[in-house]
Amino acid sequence: MTPAARLSAAIDILADLAVRRRPASESLKDWGLRHRFAGSGDRAAIAGLVFDTLRRRASAAYVMGSDEPRALVLGMLAVMRGLDLDAIARLADGSRFAPAQLSADERTRLADPNLETAPPWVKGDYAQWLDPSLARTFGAERVDEGRALAARAPLDLRVNTLVAAPDAVLQELAHLSPEPGRFSPLALRIQLDTEGKAPPLTSEAAFVKGAVEVQDEGSQIAAILAGPMPGAQVLDLCAGAGGKTLALAGLMDNKGQLYAYDSDIRRLKPIHERLQRAQVRNVQVRAPRGAADVLADLEGRMDLVLIDAPCTGTGTWRRNPDAKWRMRPGALAERIAEQARILADAARFVRPGGRIAYVTCSLLDEENGAQIRGFLESHPDFSVVPPLETVLALGSRGLGLRAAALESAEGLLLTPRRTGTDGFYISVVRRE
Repeated sequence: MTPAARLSAAIDILADLAVRRRPASESLKDWGLRHRFAGSGDRAAIAGLVFDTLRRRASAAYVMGSDEPRALVLGMLAVMRGLDLDAIARLADGSRFAPAQLSADERTRLADPNLETAPPWVKGDYAQWLDPSLARTFGAERVDEGRALAARAPLDLRVNTLVAAPDAVLQELAHLSPEPGRFSPLALRIQLDTEGKAPPLTSEAAFVKGAVEVQDEGSQIAAILAGPMPGAQVLDLCAGAGGKTLALAGLMDNKGQLYAYDSDIRRLKPIHERLQRAQVRNVQVRAPRGAADVLADLEGRMDLVLIDAPCTGTGTWRRNPDAKWRMRPGALAERIAEQARILADAARFVRPGGRIAYVTCSLLDEENGAQIRGFLESHPDFSVVPPLETVLALGSRGLGLRAAALESAEGLLLTPRRTGTDGFYISVVRRE
């Protein structure tokens, strides 16, 4: 396919999204099934166009004066990819399979894609209704934080020390040009190509034998700051597919007992194969069984309870750019109520002197510090472990993390702009 034909395909897919309001990955998959002549390179390039447009949807619409799919794609080429008017006109020249020629109005707008007078949510490319929440967290810096969230994310890997050492994996994957992580001693980072295409990692021997897992460096940091110790009793209360469960098991060196639970048994389905591949032996998966309390025997016994809380996912917009436009205020209210319930339930498992590590991939204080403040009001026997103490789990790198992150009385907030990771909030509280 020509670059112009790929552009037309991206416009068609965005039109489908506008009508059917579903995840972009589903529309891309359907398009690929209907256009089997398109090779893997074509599909990757089209996906890159679609996701880049969603990343900069607000600013592209502002520049073009329209939120129609064609306008959004053309605007993205200017505001994100930096193409000038002539370059865009060569793509949209009206030839076979190419978008129609630029109109006079489109040419005028693309000649000067200026955002200087745009409101913050346009410059930062996020929904207007989220502006007050982001302003409470970041103030005037919310535009820069939003722009960082609108950039592409790299591919981050976590070395599984149960199988291999970081230096050995770095050498084994040298052909992918990985770089050591900035803060996590277990992280390797692979930059994607110019079209955002990731290498076929799951076919690599290092992945097949369990030496690496795909995991953002911020998620790795959250597991490390939780402070799981070899030989400890640990409960991963929202284990899901097991990403942080695997990280905890590695940090515990397969010693002690780690319980993995999730309220939705369907989310636990991938964890069994992942545990086996990673050579994890100290995890016991607990699945819900009707009205039975399958965790009752753990009450008052846990050294650590990890809550990887369900949240709005605002910190993962780099990887899920369509999610920020599908999110609605009602979803935030539901998540806040759910988080409060999970925090209250977690307290019953913690022994005296034990800890709860509360983690979200959200940037909103309503889901982060406010939840911890509310929990402490109703649980006076808990107190915050100071962030300075928490970051020491990273050794000397921890001080660098503390300086880069946004620190509050309750915890640390990592962001793409500040720490180069996805957005993660980490707070640790201890039972006196």
